[in-house]
Amino acid sequence: MTSFGRFVAAARSRGALVVQPRMGFSQPARMRAGLLATKHAADAVAGTLTIDSYTRVGDEPAAVRALDADVPLNGYPITSYSPGTSHWVLDGIPGPAFPVQVRHGSASPQRIVAALARLGLTATEGGPVSYCLPYGRTPLVDSVRNWREACEQLAALRADGAEPHLESFGGCMLGQLCPPGLLVAISALEGVFFHQAGLRSISLSYTQQTSPAQDRQAVRALRRLAAELLPDTDWHVVVYTYMGVYPRSPHGARALLERSAELAVRAGADRLIVKTAAEAHRIPTVTENVEALRVAAHAAARTTAAATADALDTADNPVYAEARALVEAVLDLDADLGSALLKAFERGYLDVPFCLHPDNAGRTRSHIDAAGRLTWSDIGALPIGRVTAQRGARLTAAGLYDALTYVQRRYDEAPDPRTAPGPRHTAAADEHAHDLLEV
Repeated sequence: MTSFGRFVAAARSRGALVVQPRMGFSQPARMRAGLLATKHAADAVAGTLTIDSYTRVGDEPAAVRALDADVPLNGYPITSYSPGTSHWVLDGIPGPAFPVQVRHGSASPQRIVAALARLGLTATEGGPVSYCLPYGRTPLVDSVRNWREACEQLAALRADGAEPHLESFGGCMLGQLCPPGLLVAISALEGVFFHQAGLRSISLSYTQQTSPAQDRQAVRALRRLAAELLPDTDWHVVVYTYMGVYPRSPHGARALLERSAELAVRAGADRLIVKTAAEAHRIPTVTENVEALRVAAHAAARTTAAATADALDTADNPVYAEARALVEAVLDLDADLGSALLKAFERGYLDVPFCLHPDNAGRTRSHIDAAGRLTWSDIGALPIGRVTAQRGARLTAAGLYDALTYVQRRYDEAPDPRTAPGPRHTAAADEHAHDLLEV
């Protein structure tokens, strides 16, 4: 069986950033074509089989009705197709140089995990918090139980010689307006949860936010926490290209994608989940996914060796201080991480701003400061009072809209160096545009 962790480690050893799409199609032939096309898009590409929304919530009858009516779904219904159909989709595609990860979004993932295991796949993503709070009203206690069972299902694959891999989605809570300290803490805690359930190949996530400098601190903080909390684990960090309101202009979308690739290299991440220029408008095509992979890989490759050396810096920074305080407070609540997570949300030690899930206290708020950094305006009961920076004013309705569209406007309004007056495309023009986006 293909080892996802070993594939990433091999890419790291040759200095390549693994790039990966979030691609999923309900038609078997199209899904197979997408995997084949992305397989050769860049030097180091991980394949993706993203699951549809019906399957994520366990509504296979609705998925089957849509398939029978030739209604396209927004992903691949892995539990509704026969194993024979799915084996045909994957035939000859996954391997040591191209592992395929199943991505879904389910708080009840046991059937999905069973289905991917039957297909010989061993890598997926999620977590008891990160695949519960943003997506619905499943009680957190149920999600913790479901994810413990799913982790045990995956860990059992080791008996057959596999090394299953699980990626925490914790660094992507709601995609935007969640200060990095909390994102880093949730991702790290889910990694410990996976480890307690028997997994030894784990990745921790972080999504690109509003400040490149703060993002670099966050990724370095996550790497440091992983080294501290998961010493006997094969782990790596994955960065997601911005998950919020996306630029509508092609040049803005491309610039944001390129900045995310540079972030991954500069901060020491090993894998990047890309987005395409079509994200603001519709589900991207196979061709658009391939182009995004190539753009990201090229941006990573041209990031300087000096920047790579910067990634070794894991000294204390404000994001690490917040994340470490949160992690320590949760770990002190209970030796069992599942129970500790439940107690942390009950007491407000973990509290995601603007999240409406019934098990989230909803007392925290955030804002974007004058320097473009995501900071707290109200920390609620978060145990970070001694380490967090001075807090600001709460967002008004208009302020919330401005914050949600901050990245979109910043990138859409920046000049496109390829169409600016004068020389069509120069290093100086690129650097000027980059500087505008850093402030």
